[in-house]
Amino acid sequence: MSTQLPVLTDKDFASDQEIRWCPGCGDYSILAQMKKMLPTLGLPLEQIVFISGIGCSSRFPYYVNTYGMHSIHGRAPAFATGLRVARPDLKVFVITGDGDALSIGGNHFMHLLRRNVDVTLVLFNNRIYGLTKGQYSPTSLEGQVTKSTPMGALDHPLNPIKLALGAEATFIARSIDVHIKHLGETLYRAAMHRGTSVVEVYQNCNVFNDGAWSYAQDKSTRSDHTIELEHGKPLIFGKNRDKGIRLNGITPEVVDLSTGKFSHDDLLFHDEQADPALVNILARMRHPEFPEPIGVFRAIESPIYEHQVEQQINDAVSSRGMGDLNKLFNAGDTWAVPNQAV
Repeated sequence: MSTQLPVLTDKDFASDQEIRWCPGCGDYSILAQMKKMLPTLGLPLEQIVFISGIGCSSRFPYYVNTYGMHSIHGRAPAFATGLRVARPDLKVFVITGDGDALSIGGNHFMHLLRRNVDVTLVLFNNRIYGLTKGQYSPTSLEGQVTKSTPMGALDHPLNPIKLALGAEATFIARSIDVHIKHLGETLYRAAMHRGTSVVEVYQNCNVFNDGAWSYAQDKSTRSDHTIELEHGKPLIFGKNRDKGIRLNGITPEVVDLSTGKFSHDDLLFHDEQADPALVNILARMRHPEFPEPIGVFRAIESPIYEHQVEQQINDAVSSRGMGDLNKLFNAGDTWAVPNQAV
């Protein structure tokens, strides 16, 4: 006998909590697109979990009507890994920011990706620490003046896409908070991926770093400054779709398709299963020299960590029998501590 699941809508995923983000924050758009996307997964509310660290974005679990954990700074990937190993039946999302994921949580971020735990990580990148009122983050630009860098940041900014690629992430994507159709489709692709999926979202902090991604957010300039990656299709961009990207050796270059000198056949065609070296070329394309790629950079299949853990436990039980904790505790060198020494 089968049980018919109720048809859910985005309203079913709205919690009764007051949203405490600043008016105009890009987080609202990401939350809205996530709530619209969740019903399409066909899962009941109680089978979905959002886990966050610390930061403005990390208030997210309060605002969705699912299970959630507001954990500690940078450690959401560790909580998510533990939960997936214990409860592989749950759909787990990690919500994090550029400071949370790439600074104090950089270690946990990297190991989540290399293990390929089946979770979807959404990285809100506003290039600033917003919750603590405007210190520079790992993605802040060189020379950026903030409250903690009054003479300008000296650090070279991290590129989350390159970092994810270096950790062998099996699904890597980028979108923009106000590009709502693209963001919704990208979140869906990420959620349907089997393994760790990472979505970097360009998100505006209109209080402490307003306009950090204006060239990509502004509808009037977006088509000239971004390029939408589509599997199997040539890299074309521009308001009139008259510019493209081709490779000159291993160096990308912008070509003008309107002159007749170049055709679509001369352009680089996007392949989500391409060699990482080719994906890295896309990840290095930055504004203003190049249009910045958005969409799915990489999507490949690979063994899932928690499935391997389960298999290893089953193999151990099969070959060695059920464990005995008491026997384990008393194995090897043990000693008794006299009462008077305590």
